[in-house]
Amino acid sequence: MSEPAKVKKVFDFSLLRRVFHFAAPYKNKFLWSLFLAIFLAVISPVRPWLIQLTINKGLQPGAHVWFLKGAAQVIIGITIIQLVLLLIETACRFIFTFFTASLGQSVVKDMRVATYKKVINLNLSQYDKTPIGTLTTRTINDIESINDIFSDGLIPIIADLLSIIAVLSYMFYVDWRLTLICMAPFPALIVATWFFKESVNRSFIRVRNAVAQLNAFVQEHITGMAIVQAFAAEKREFNKFNAINREHRNANVRSIFAYSVFFPVVELVLAISLGLLVWWAGGAQSHEAAGNITAFILCLNLLFRPLRVIADKFNVLQMGMIASERVFKVMDNTDVTVSTVTGSPAANKARIINGSISFQNVWFAYTDQQYVLKDISFAINAGETLAIVGNTGSGKTSVISLLNRLYHIQQGHIKIDGTDIAAFDLFYLRSKIAVVLQDVFLFSGSVYDNVTLRNSTIQKTQVVEAAKLIGIHDFITRLPGGYDYNVMERGATLSLGQRQLLSFVRALLYDPAILILDEATSSVDTESEQLIQHAIDKLIAGRTSIVIAHRLSTIRKANKIIVLDNGEIKEIGSHDELMGRKGFYYQLHKMQFEKQAKIAL
Repeated sequence: MSEPAKVKKVFDFSLLRRVFHFAAPYKNKFLWSLFLAIFLAVISPVRPWLIQLTINKGLQPGAHVWFLKGAAQVIIGITIIQLVLLLIETACRFIFTFFTASLGQSVVKDMRVATYKKVINLNLSQYDKTPIGTLTTRTINDIESINDIFSDGLIPIIADLLSIIAVLSYMFYVDWRLTLICMAPFPALIVATWFFKESVNRSFIRVRNAVAQLNAFVQEHITGMAIVQAFAAEKREFNKFNAINREHRNANVRSIFAYSVFFPVVELVLAISLGLLVWWAGGAQSHEAAGNITAFILCLNLLFRPLRVIADKFNVLQMGMIASERVFKVMDNTDVTVSTVTGSPAANKARIINGSISFQNVWFAYTDQQYVLKDISFAINAGETLAIVGNTGSGKTSVISLLNRLYHIQQGHIKIDGTDIAAFDLFYLRSKIAVVLQDVFLFSGSVYDNVTLRNSTIQKTQVVEAAKLIGIHDFITRLPGGYDYNVMERGATLSLGQRQLLSFVRALLYDPAILILDEATSSVDTESEQLIQHAIDKLIAGRTSIVIAHRLSTIRKANKIIVLDNGEIKEIGSHDELMGRKGFYYQLHKMQFEKQAKIAL
């Protein structure tokens, strides 16, 4: 979207209504904020009026104002009233600022929860197409900008406009001619405000875009720092970062330049207004003119105080609206995995999954019609083991990604126990399928938290029992803190094989009906592979298992083996049957073992 288009959509009231929909639970704070804005605007000209009254009435012989008699009483009485009024105004401004900021933070909290809820339910294809740093920016930075709509944007703008109207109304009431004289330089201020607003708005858009690019770049490169350093690409990647950072700086400098020009212009206009006021006062002869002029000097300061910042606040409002548009695009993303689609989800959630699986004429593409799986059909009974083999890119991982609905198929049906997987409650379905991936992901936290995924229903004794079954208990107890050992982000303090073993414990703890092993032994040494193979034999007992493996020696015991090539099933059968056919599987088996024999030599 181009920048002009973005600016035009800033005042999309449908966006504003959606933002305020999140403020509905906090309407009392909002109403109190509006009430205080009106109250502060009404009392803003009271102090100048009291000064005017003091000069015009209190300094006269035989002064008499309200119940106050004599110049001394009038001056002291009005001074006390002004002090009380000042305290009341200060307290109200504190409450107003607190309520608007609190309202903004409450809305931000709810919007961030709603956005993150949408993010965790997005189809995985969205993560294939969207940089993680961009989603991070939407969930954190952009939503924080929406807070400014309440704390520094709409409500403060309303308060400032009401204050300006109240002060101007008082000035016109006192002396409309003098008011017009003082307002003579204001057209120049209006023009300057317009140019300032447009310049800063363009700069802010550039800043936001640069922030999103910085977040995406830094997140990606910190995650892949091992690759950057391994290939001595630090300088090249640093130059890329420097270019993005330079754009961020230049955008900020442009906004700083606009501020540097605008604020002196405001001061100049105020000085000219005061000069015109003094010029007019030189020809005034009446005694009341002194009080009026003093009140007008105070009013001009009250008038210019909000005018200095109202353009800035308007830009804050604009950026908040632009940020809300970006956030709502995430919220409106319809590419989500729907929990329930057809059938009776409640009944399917209550039933026991035995684990029979069938793929019926399944076609699947990650993008458009570029199919990576073409007319895939096979079936396995509950408790059986299916192995999937094939060259890299043949579609093996895609098959298992479809089973627990990480992606949506374009054609065909996938059924478990004769029921289409779309009819199952999504979370119940996934709770019955455990996945052990080649690239094991561990979160920053303890060993215990990683294997239980913070599931409070899993007891410590169950974790220890599962670890002993896998054969990793002794290793865990040797770690500093044992099961409370912090594995750091992505399991950085553990080896690939150790992370793989922990993922087996994780899978075993959830007691799945269906077990998926995706290259589960590819990242471990021979000793760990033997340990894992022993654990696999126990893990798959009584469970339906789908095993993807490059090492064909690990799948000899599979009940059925599928050979995939370019997204199509080329062969299907047991190990002995496929070896007897001397087809694709036979050739893969022959090449692998010949290669291993050459390596051994």
